Parts: sequence; structure tokens; C-alpha cells
Amino acid sequence: MHCAPTATGTFLGMGMAAVTTTQSKRTSSGRPNLTAYLFLMPAVVLVVLFFLIPTILVLYISMTNLTSANFTADIAQMEFIGFANFTTLFNDQFAQKILFNTLFYVLVTMAIFNVGASLFVSLLTTHINRRASFVFRALWLLPRITAGTVYIMMWRRMIADPPFGILNQALGAVGGTPITGSEYVWTFVVIVNGMIGMSFGMVIFTAAIESISKDIMNAALVDGSTMLQRIRYIILPLLRWPLLFVISYQTLSLLTSYEQILLLTNGGPGLYQTEVWALTAYHRALSNYFGNAQWGYGSAFAVVLVVIGVLLAALYMRVFRFRDLVAEPKIETL
Repeated sequence: MHCAPTATGTFLGMGMAAVTTTQSKRTSSGRPNLTAYLFLMPAVVLVVLFFLIPTILVLYISMTNLTSANFTADIAQMEFIGFANFTTLFNDQFAQKILFNTLFYVLVTMAIFNVGASLFVSLLTTHINRRASFVFRALWLLPRITAGTVYIMMWRRMIADPPFGILNQALGAVGGTPITGSEYVWTFVVIVNGMIGMSFGMVIFTAAIESISKDIMNAALVDGSTMLQRIRYIILPLLRWPLLFVISYQTLSLLTSYEQILLLTNGGPGLYQTEVWALTAYHRALSNYFGNAQWGYGSAFAVVLVVIGVLLAALYMRVFRFRDLVAEPKIETL
């Protein structure tokens, strides 16, 4: 004999079904998140091992008097001295000059080559024949794929004293000063480094420009826009993300770049004439005239460089309105 289901049983069954459905949704929604976290774990491990831990170690070493003189089997000779290294750094009579050299080197190189010239080359090569543009961009990649030492030695050979250095020979023919002189040395440093950095932005900007929908460009053509108008009102506004990335990355890259200047001028000619902050950190920590590597003092220079990089990155994100770039489209919030 079968009994008709009561109202209480019906509601209880509906409630259990709702709970089961909610639990299944939570389980199904949790699985993709767990999968995403598992895929992110290798990157997290690499960041912790090769960025976070070294940063903490450098910060700690910058607050010690660790040098090659007291680095022995008995590590207890190292003393924690707090902010004494930073006090010495800011009282250094050449610190202001080195900081000015660094800002000048970063801003001028980035504005002319790493962002300015790379954006110009990208715009130029995306408006010409495709095969010709490929060859042109491949030529600009040569400085980056060439070994750094070989690349720098080629430039050093070109600015050697006449009759070997072709550039100095040409300047001497018109009564100019040799490039290694104080009049041209910064121009030389910026050009040599800019030729390397320009290719990175060129690749990013070219990919971003070619990814713009053809329908937008065709609509602008139908409206009678000129090439300059399309660049000004369509292409450049759509390059905010690539611009933010390239400017931020190249700023940090130039701030920490010193190997080219080390091989070119080693901070000279003269006293700290082309010395930049990263090169000073290297000289203090690993190479100086007295043979006593001041690891703690050099680490203090590195910490200041990290702080400058973080502040500049935050400034760029503010200028480019990073929150607006990562905000969800309005249509998806309706």
C-alpha cells in the first residue's frame, strides 16, 4: 500500500536537493581554482627562490659590515650595524652625481631609443610591405642577439684612436673631438645601449599594432582619416597596455644595467663621469681599487636601487591608470 507524500517530505526533499546542488557547485567551482594554483606553483617557487629570498638576504647584508676582510670560516666576525651603511651612502660626496647620471642615462636612453625609436620603427614597419618590414626588424634585432662582449668590443674598436677607429678618424677629419672625450662620451654610451634596448619594445609594439582589429582601421579609412589621424586616435590609445609594460620593464632594466658601461668606459673618463648606480654597487661590492670587497656597503646601494625601481613602477601605474586597464568591461557588470 503506497502513501501519498506529505508536504513536509516534499519540502525536505527539495531542501536536500538544493544543498546537494550547492555543494556540487562549490566542488566544481573549487576544482578549476585548485588546478590554476597548481599550474602557478612552479612560478611561485621560482619567484620565492630567485627573487624574494635574495632580496631579503641583500637587505640583511646591507645592514652588516660584511666585507671580504671579515668573511672567514668564523662568520661571527660580521656585525649587524643597522643603517650605518645607508648613512655613509647618503653622506658620500659623489652619491648625488651618480644618482643624476643614473636618472639621465635611464630617461634619455628610454625616451630616445627604448620607447621612442622602438615605437617609431613599429609604426613604420607596420605600414610598409610585409617582407620589407620583416627584414628591417630582423636587422634591428642583431644588437640584442649578438654576444654582449663582442658587441661592445666592436664599438670600442670603432672609437679607437686613429687610424684604427673609423668614427674618431671621421671626427678628426672635420676637426671634432674624439668620442672618448668628455664632449661625446654620454652620447656614445646612450647610443650603444639604446641600440640593444630598442629591439625589445619594437617586438612588443609591432605585435600589439598588428593585433588591432582590421574592422576598426577600415572604418577609419571609410571616414576619410589620414595615417597620422589613425595613429593619433586609434593606434596610440590602444597601446596603453604595451606602453605601460615596455616603459616599466625598460626602466627597471636600465636601472640595473651596468655591464655595457663597465665594458665601455668603466665609469670614466674622469671621476664618475659615466658612473651609474648599479655600476657603483658592483664596484663597491665586488671590484674596487683596494682589493677589499665591501659587500654590506654595496648591498646598501642595491637596496636603494630597488626602492627607486618600485617608486617609478608605482608612478607609471598611476599615470597610465592601471586600475582602469584591469577593470572589467561595463557590459559584463550589467
